[in-house]
Amino acid sequence: MNKKGVLEGILFVVGDEGITLDKICTILEVDKEEAKSLLKELKSSYDTEERGIRISYLGDAFKLTTKQEHKEYYQKLVENNSNNLLSPAALEVLAIVAYNQPITRIEIDEMRGISSIYVLRRLVAKGLLKEAGKSTMPGRPNLYATTSDFLDYFGLASIQDLPKIDLESNDGEEDKDLFTSIYKDEKAEN
Repeated sequence: MNKKGVLEGILFVVGDEGITLDKICTILEVDKEEAKSLLKELKSSYDTEERGIRISYLGDAFKLTTKQEHKEYYQKLVENNSNNLLSPAALEVLAIVAYNQPITRIEIDEMRGISSIYVLRRLVAKGLLKEAGKSTMPGRPNLYATTSDFLDYFGLASIQDLPKIDLESNDGEEDKDLFTSIYKDEKAEN
């Protein structure tokens, strides 16, 4: 098994969260010296001019990051007019943040039932969302909130201008028993 390749995949999977040296040791079943050696080898392969990413050590965690010298190209990607349309996923994340801010990515993921890290990155890069501090939850995850650009984009004077949502309303429908089937069990009738 190529542990350096596995380590690269791990760094990709953990994304912005990053991974600690201890966690790398546990997953790869290696000691700290071997983990450091693997990180150094991988880091040196990224340090060449042909590569667009690097390994950074930020906040007690190793993570893949883009190279600062390529920043102008990444900004063009975000600012490109064809990318200015918001996807349904982006609109969903914006609505969750707008109505529940400040909120963590984990809380957003729980509401959506799917990972939101890529969508959050794009919305932060577009300036519609911002990091608004750290939560008091274990691990102190980032809190996200809307920006003034969000208000401008949707033509709102303030966040209080968002449409009100009546969560208690069930549109006149009676509550349905989720455990009662409309289908009859033929065996039970016999």
